[in-house]
Amino acid sequence: MIKQQLKRGYRISKYVVYKETLVDYKEQFWSFLGSFIGIGVIAFIQSLYLTELENIFLIGSFGATSVLVYGAIQSPLAQPRNLIGGHLISAVIGVTVYKLLPELIWLTAPLAVSLSIVVMQYTKTLHPPGGATALIAVIGSEKIKELGYFYVLSPVFSGVLILLIIALIFNNMTSQRKYPTDGRFSRSIRWVVSPAKQQMNKLRRK
Repeated sequence: MIKQQLKRGYRISKYVVYKETLVDYKEQFWSFLGSFIGIGVIAFIQSLYLTELENIFLIGSFGATSVLVYGAIQSPLAQPRNLIGGHLISAVIGVTVYKLLPELIWLTAPLAVSLSIVVMQYTKTLHPPGGATALIAVIGSEKIKELGYFYVLSPVFSGVLILLIIALIFNNMTSQRKYPTDGRFSRSIRWVVSPAKQQMNKLRRK
């Protein structure tokens, strides 16, 4: 009996791994293009308005977010609620912890990350890169620390908004891709992006 259950569990696990890793070239193309443009827009804005020393518009956690919202778009952790809520909650917690205990990095770093995880779980906004957003508020450059709660608005919220807008466009360009997973919302997004999709199809035929 136990042996049969183990075999069944193995078959299920093998199928899940196979299905999750079965990505065709079209999927890879749209994942690449979406993440390239999403991060590229943020980096462009930073290079246009900020000097290299003021590296406060593009933060490391956006890289991890891009993996989810462009490469694993069906994941519950990649949905807009998790994307926005996870980053904003973690940013607020990170800044708050730093303000309360600014000199105790051995305490503030793990506390900011751990509190962010718990609050994201409680609010159903779990987004793994949020932990990095909280950590950056504590161990980031002096420029970031000087921002205080403005860090929540920029770079966090402004960057997340850009990544979301790009994801809503490029993750709904083909019939195989649907983001977010909520049907009604996805249908409305498809209606918005369909003209762009038609133009791209015309260019391919030429």
